[in-house]
Amino acid sequence: MINDYEFFKREVYNITQIDLNYYKEKQMKRRIDSLILRHHLDGYESFLRLLKNDDDILEEFVNYLTINVSEFYRNPDQWRILDDEVIPSLMDRFENIKIWSAACSTGDEPYTIAMVFAKHMSKSKFSIYATDLDKQVLKEAALGEYTEKSLAGLPKEYFKEYFTLNKDSNYSVDASLKKVIKFERHNLLKDPFPKNLSLIVCRNVLIYFTEEAKDMIFQQFYDSLAPGGILFLGATEQMMNYKQLGFIRKASFFFEKPL
Repeated sequence: MINDYEFFKREVYNITQIDLNYYKEKQMKRRIDSLILRHHLDGYESFLRLLKNDDDILEEFVNYLTINVSEFYRNPDQWRILDDEVIPSLMDRFENIKIWSAACSTGDEPYTIAMVFAKHMSKSKFSIYATDLDKQVLKEAALGEYTEKSLAGLPKEYFKEYFTLNKDSNYSVDASLKKVIKFERHNLLKDPFPKNLSLIVCRNVLIYFTEEAKDMIFQQFYDSLAPGGILFLGATEQMMNYKQLGFIRKASFFFEKPL
């Protein structure tokens, strides 16, 4: 019986185009092993057979791999820096602001970005490209329906202005926010990056990648930003080599591509 993780990684790439070589091995093997046990299987080979023959299990697997953890207004101090310092500087530099919310999960982050930017300018002056590897969470994000619990950290003024209680006892995001966001599937480790961006927001996802993968992604983020653009990382991420990549550190978790 084949229970070789190297073989498993190659087969997963053939099936999903997800390259597990770029994920930290101990963390990823632990997650995969728990899935194998959950389905009462005896190893990688039997799990591969299941993935190849059951589309629902394959979708569950991809969803599990992408580690979807999201929250409205997560780490409030960082959002206040964006609000008070970063957005005014971007408004001085760009007439129309192009934003990429990378690994956006269920949409909490891009909707938060839209609300904060709408405080400062007309919604016609900015656009948000929101991407994730997981097709299911993108469907949820585009639907824009959230529980009261998931909105608990959102400032009250945003909650009152942009959310309405629906018949399912969840809260629907306002259509005006949906209009400025385009949700699309994107693989950070494989697909081309958008260009000429004013702001890239990628928070609390790169922690699961190897150092090699992170350096590759950081370099592509730099190349994707227009001069004067900003990269906004999460509280779990560190970019120790930001100077070598060409960035200027503007504040905690905010890095600028020089003009």
